[in-house]
Amino acid sequence: MALAGCSDSEADTSSKPSPTPTAVTPSPSSTVDVEDAAVLAAYLSSWDAQTEAYSKASSAGTDLKKNTTLRALFDIEHDLSVMRKAGQVTTGEPVIHPKVVKVTDSKIPTATVTDCVDTTHWTLIDKSSKKKVPLPTTRLIKYVSTATLEKWGTKWMVTKLTAQEQAC
Repeated sequence: MALAGCSDSEADTSSKPSPTPTAVTPSPSSTVDVEDAAVLAAYLSSWDAQTEAYSKASSAGTDLKKNTTLRALFDIEHDLSVMRKAGQVTTGEPVIHPKVVKVTDSKIPTATVTDCVDTTHWTLIDKSSKKKVPLPTTRLIKYVSTATLEKWGTKWMVTKLTAQEQAC
């Protein structure tokens, strides 16, 4: 829905009151819209918990297990272990742009989310010195990521996270 338009018309509108914009909240038009929203909510919740975990190099006290299964947690926990041993944590946050690309309705419904993860302001630092950790110059700052989710009962769970070696 367009909220404003452009015109080449030279009509004088200076004496006319401006229309008051009306906020429109779209209602889900189908089950797919509701499922897409639920999938994105689970995905975003998982990312929020990951960001919190990486900021302290530990998943303790985070909601990671709320929307992320053991299979997906394995890689995250491995990263966190490496970070703890190196005395590193992250500051800032990644910027993500997820899109649900597929939802399948089967015995266990699945969904695929693709994302462009921007780590420009998500920095790896040495925990004690607070200095930025130098990273390889070949490391992608913005990369494509794919997540697979499954619906367990009424809840969507991230079952697999795959960071691609592709820029976005």
